[in-house]
Amino acid sequence: MINSIYLTLAQAAPAPAPGGAGGSMFMIQLVALGVIFYFLIIRPQQKRQKELAALIASVKTGDKVVMSSGIHGIVANVKETTILVKVADNVKIEFDKASVASVLKDEA
Repeated sequence: MINSIYLTLAQAAPAPAPGGAGGSMFMIQLVALGVIFYFLIIRPQQKRQKELAALIASVKTGDKVVMSSGIHGIVANVKETTILVKVADNVKIEFDKASVASVLKDEA
């Protein structure tokens, strides 16, 4: 009984079209999806990375910084790959420059 139903459905199903128009439409949709993905996700992320790199490169002594861990402090010394941050009186912590989340420039 079930086999006859499957045979009837198989005979009634239309044959798939050759890979002509359907394949090219799929490629156009795939390329459009890639372009949308680039402009909505990849490009803004690259822009943020460049801005953060410029921000980290411009850190100097006396700037108020917020680290990615949430620690707020004032830059006491800038080295090649690290910065020394003063978080309280006589308390200085050395951080990697990549851990800087934001910089508030000293207005003096």
